[in-house]
Amino acid sequence: MTTEQHKIGSGFGPTTSTMEILADVDLTGRTAVVTGGYSGIGLAAARALAAAGAQVVVPARRLQAAQDAIADIPGATAGEMDLGDQDSVSAFAERFLASHQSLDILVAAAGIMATPLTRTREGWESQFAVNHLGHYTLVNRLWPALRAAGQARVVSLSSNGHYSSPIRWDDPQFATTDYDKWLAYGQAKTANVLFTVRLDALGQGSGVRAFAVHPGVSDTSLSRYIPRDELIAMGWVNEDGAPVAGYTPKTPDQAAAPAIWAATSPQLTDKGGVYIEDCDISEITTTFDFSAGGVMPHAIDPDEATRLWALSAKLTGVDAFA
Repeated sequence: MTTEQHKIGSGFGPTTSTMEILADVDLTGRTAVVTGGYSGIGLAAARALAAAGAQVVVPARRLQAAQDAIADIPGATAGEMDLGDQDSVSAFAERFLASHQSLDILVAAAGIMATPLTRTREGWESQFAVNHLGHYTLVNRLWPALRAAGQARVVSLSSNGHYSSPIRWDDPQFATTDYDKWLAYGQAKTANVLFTVRLDALGQGSGVRAFAVHPGVSDTSLSRYIPRDELIAMGWVNEDGAPVAGYTPKTPDQAAAPAIWAATSPQLTDKGGVYIEDCDISEITTTFDFSAGGVMPHAIDPDEATRLWALSAKLTGVDAFA
């Protein structure tokens, strides 16, 4: 069943905390994987899920840093994985499947933004490779555990950055056109949404539902590749590096709340394949206004989602539904 892309009146909002979301949720006996779960929004999500009783596994490129960051989270463990390395993703999934029969929640929170042009060994542009293809392979490799859970949820952190670009079908890897870090980021964030649209369509018969989430602007390390003068020119910070008036970022916990709502809320039972922001399903918009909210039609088009899935399967050689 297709879920309508319309608000449902959740009762929550942009400043809702993860603990408010989880007030009546018990995750005892559940298992969650949180990529990027050792810093920023991902760490806040990992803490919240563990506090509600879940056993949380954090795949991490910097394993020691992850172990240090989650050391005070009861029941949380870290495992080595680099989203930009397909072999590393597959190896993590193999280890997970060897030690876990099922997976109830997967939060794809790791990502990079506006990076200089870099490529994986396959020649893939890094933002597309890390933000989308790495998670695509991870979910497909972990599909047996997600299916075994009976009622699992996959949550992909996207962004209103998806406004900037649909999938660049003629040159998704910037192989023949000049690289633009914001178009590359926009494409990757569109891919995150389209991935959940297709995954939800494929997985709901097995009880697996998928959601894309815009966390909102938060003070994390995601903007580490953006120079101070560029942040000032974009109107994000003032000359002193402080947020401009009217542009106060969410705390990491507030930014994690929409993902936690998507991953756990009974309000979303029998729903999926939608874009979420401020702890509610978003409306569709055609206005290029980052402050207005909503999801662009190009990011939720089921035909585009099917096409992206086919491209991802061709590039990675992985497709749990083939």
